[in-house]
Amino acid sequence: MSRLGRVTDTGVGRALRARVTGWLRGLRGDLWTVRVDSLPPSTWLRWLPHGLLCLAAFGITVGGAGDMADNGHLGSGPALLIAGGQGSAVVLGMWRPVPAWWLSLGAFVLGAAMLHGRLGGDPDTYTWPWTPAGIIAQMFVLLLLALRVPTRAAMAALALTALLTYGMESRWGAERYDRTGLVAISLVTVVVILGSALRGRREARAQLVEQTTLTAEERTRRTLLEERSRIARELHDVVAHHMSVISIQAQVAPHLVENPPDELRENLAGIRQNALEALIELRRVLGVLRSEHTGPGDAPDGSGDGTAPHAPQPTLDRLDALVENTRAVGREVATDISGERRPLPPGVELSAYRIVQEALSNALRHAPGANITVRLTYEPDGLEVEIVNGRPTGPPPPSTGAGHGLLGMRERVAMLGGTMTAHPWHWDGFRVTAFLPDTPPVDTPGTDHPTAPRKGTS
Repeated sequence: MSRLGRVTDTGVGRALRARVTGWLRGLRGDLWTVRVDSLPPSTWLRWLPHGLLCLAAFGITVGGAGDMADNGHLGSGPALLIAGGQGSAVVLGMWRPVPAWWLSLGAFVLGAAMLHGRLGGDPDTYTWPWTPAGIIAQMFVLLLLALRVPTRAAMAALALTALLTYGMESRWGAERYDRTGLVAISLVTVVVILGSALRGRREARAQLVEQTTLTAEERTRRTLLEERSRIARELHDVVAHHMSVISIQAQVAPHLVENPPDELRENLAGIRQNALEALIELRRVLGVLRSEHTGPGDAPDGSGDGTAPHAPQPTLDRLDALVENTRAVGREVATDISGERRPLPPGVELSAYRIVQEALSNALRHAPGANITVRLTYEPDGLEVEIVNGRPTGPPPPSTGAGHGLLGMRERVAMLGGTMTAHPWHWDGFRVTAFLPDTPPVDTPGTDHPTAPRKGTS
């Protein structure tokens, strides 16, 4: 927990009423809704298609063997061998679709060859070259093939199946039989087209998800670079100010000493010259950074405090003006400053101001009508900043921002070697807490290596 003042309810009755009200509101949301609540993922449901295919393979084997033995007058052994090959092809197609297709095609050729010698010897006709069980097996196999292999491979398999069917039916026919070539080719063509379409849709969705992920990562990376550029642009002003002070002090220092030695004059002149050169380079870099500044405000989304790009960077002395701007839009904002107020390093003052500014902007955008509390606690080793907003009184309006305000806060805190937490608070509220040390450690890590949590920070 933070060492800042904790937010507590006044009175047991008020806390109890708030809890009961929250429980009733949650119960209404649970029961008065039409939202979709999907079943949790189940291993049995995942294996259901495999079970159905195994059941179909069993039916093809038993039904095909009985049909060829009874109606095709084929021996029980050869009939079971051919039907078993067709059923096994369906099972094999779940893991090895291409070998399964070759197995089904081989069983078709073998069955057609064995049944050919028995056609015309019975008054009743028989289906040839495809049996009903063979057509069903080939449909399953080609569907599983089209779902997993490229479209060109599925079309090639379909073409070879049609070619063998045409060759047997037209070039090696018999006297009396029921032709099944056209029906078989028509059905397997529909199956291949359907499977290829489903595979293409699945690949398109996978590519869309991948592209969406890459776009989100690129947007986050771009926002991070923009925020770092903005921080660098602001801190350059602070550094340029100090370099100017060093140059002026080095120029004035010889006049404060009576008869200064030549060594002192030379050293001070060198300090002033180095400060001027560094100041020139800083101004060049600052000009490049400011040339990319497009908006009148300070924030990337234009939600800054309205200062011009070349205006002095704000400090905590302007906190009252920032709070008054928020109150001007009809919000109730309370400030609480505790501890012995003292000047802080410019980077700490600037970062604290920006954190408060961004937190207030987030509260205005995402928590309409909520009360806001800003707390500053001056501690011996730094400054703690806490911004808490209560429960909103209505739904938030659609936001056009990129949603990376917290990212900018964390960048500023990590730059100073501090810690930060941001999380929901007390029934739909939100709380942002940051600790900014006076003197960051020498090995201050960047954002890629977050610092260890400060004692007393949740």
